Amino acid sequence: MQKSSSRLIELDFLRGLVLLIILVDHIGGSVLSHATLHTFALCDATEVFVFLGGFATATAYAALAGRRSEATARTRFLRRSLEIYRAFLVTAGLMLLVSAVLIAFSIDAPNLTLTDLDDLLDAPLDAVRDILLLRRQPYLASVLPMYAFFALTAPLVVPLARRRPLWLLAGSTALWAAAPQLADYLPTLEDTTWNFNPLAWQLLFVLGVIARCQPVHQKLGADRAGWLVSVLAFTVVAAAAALKLIGPQMPFDPGFKQNLSWLRAVNFVAIAWLAANLIRRGWVRKCAQWLPWVGMIGRKGLVCFIAGAVISLVVDSLLYAATDGYLNVSLGLLADTLAIGALAAVAWAAEPIQRVFAWRLRAAGTGGLSS
Repeated sequence: MQKSSSRLIELDFLRGLVLLIILVDHIGGSVLSHATLHTFALCDATEVFVFLGGFATATAYAALAGRRSEATARTRFLRRSLEIYRAFLVTAGLMLLVSAVLIAFSIDAPNLTLTDLDDLLDAPLDAVRDILLLRRQPYLASVLPMYAFFALTAPLVVPLARRRPLWLLAGSTALWAAAPQLADYLPTLEDTTWNFNPLAWQLLFVLGVIARCQPVHQKLGADRAGWLVSVLAFTVVAAAAALKLIGPQMPFDPGFKQNLSWLRAVNFVAIAWLAANLIRRGWVRKCAQWLPWVGMIGRKGLVCFIAGAVISLVVDSLLYAATDGYLNVSLGLLADTLAIGALAAVAWAAEPIQRVFAWRLRAAGTGGLSS
């Protein structure tokens, strides 16, 4: 989407902020990651990004359908699904390439894609085929197939959210409940699973779409009952924070995140409600105006996600090699600063490059004439 006056700067800011959180959360020795969402909640930045993805999808779909037609919006999101699939292939390739380069320089870290790299060297055609079929999803690329699935379903989900939101919510909840059993039908290698089951995580995407199409918060938030909901949401958030900070360390099973446990979903919904109160009061808009570079990262979401995956893998590996895996505050802060600065530089460089390509496409469309 092109930037326009109708663009929500709060949405760009929040998406940029989440990309930054995802960046530092994947750096093992990061200092800033000790102050991000996963430290104080049963959920993390993934829930926020999926929900915002649904909200952004509904915004873009409605704008395109209003300017042109529903058919144009449907076609655009089908293409968007292919774009995300290509981004998955690029990210997977970069994860393998970066891992190979780091290993060549004798830098070995826990998050390198060693198994995928070994399989690629042993049977390259089979490994490439498995990546193309989504059966193999290298480190940090595994979230993108889920987003491609969401974009593919947008032409169905967004119209339903506008006309039959309760039906959509009921169907989404039923699919979420059945997702662990349906996961066996996803394309996988033997003895492997998807890190993110899209059949479960679609619940948060759908909630984001519904939140945009049916602004319940604005109506209920202005009513007296809104205070009761806010008190309940605060209670849930406080209880989850206490559990994480001072409660016993609970051994969650692997499906806790993979299949979006109801504890994670409830905790996130409570956080989202409280965050919506801040947005309604204009606090997020003020932050977006104070920190425009964060919104710039949010506007270049797909590019910055790919770049962030590479940056976090490189910085994480170098930091691990320098500290032997132990926390070092000085080096950790330096790593955070370098990673954030690198991602901001990518976002800054992406805008003029995109404008150059757009100008060349327009010139090609007019036979290369300038007037």
